[in-house]
Amino acid sequence: MNKRILIVDDEESIVTLLKYNIEQAGFDTDVRYDGLSALEIAKQENFDLIVLDIMLPGLDGVEVCKQLRQSQIEVPILMLTARDDEYDRILGLELGADDYLTKPFSPREVVARIKAILRRAKQKDETKQEENKVEIGDLVIYKDKYEVYLKDDLLEFTPKEFELLLYLTNHKGKVLSRDQLLNEVWNYDFVGDTRIVDVHVSHLREKIEPNTKKPIYIKTIRGLGYKFEEPKVHA
Repeated sequence: MNKRILIVDDEESIVTLLKYNIEQAGFDTDVRYDGLSALEIAKQENFDLIVLDIMLPGLDGVEVCKQLRQSQIEVPILMLTARDDEYDRILGLELGADDYLTKPFSPREVVARIKAILRRAKQKDETKQEENKVEIGDLVIYKDKYEVYLKDDLLEFTPKEFELLLYLTNHKGKVLSRDQLLNEVWNYDFVGDTRIVDVHVSHLREKIEPNTKKPIYIKTIRGLGYKFEEPKVHA
């Protein structure tokens, strides 16, 4: 599926030029000629990038950018300005625009900037996905989705079990006392009752350990607490 580009400019000749060249580069396009309608469609539909003129009737491009970012819409934005005004460019970038071009510009340059921004956005998204993913042995944990897989099988966890597992994996290799786990995961809801930790560790072992009597992930450190380890791979 082709990437979708929203073109926003009040000059029809510029829109026609941009639309032709961007579509020739293999993208799908939609167009708007004012800031308010651009803001509305950007909130309703998914675009991969917005080419946004600063000087627009009604709602200018800077305000469109500002409102999109306030709405947590992180679509990449390439801003266009007819002014050779550093203030506009800096303000746009501070509000969350990804790049800018000053008119007049060549259509080839616009397409090159679009491709560069999309490459950076892809790399950023891949990095974010990696940060949200934890792989230890046969376990794969997706922090943002609250999902845990064991050998590609999705496991069921209560929210507190997931939080405990995540805390253990985030401190892999460190001995964690029951009091520490109670304080950090339960936030003092069960002050002094460390049995709740043992119960939840037992539940975790039942779900992730091949043999609960000989755990390979969550080790008991006698007299101290628990330690999450990377399973040893036997040659």
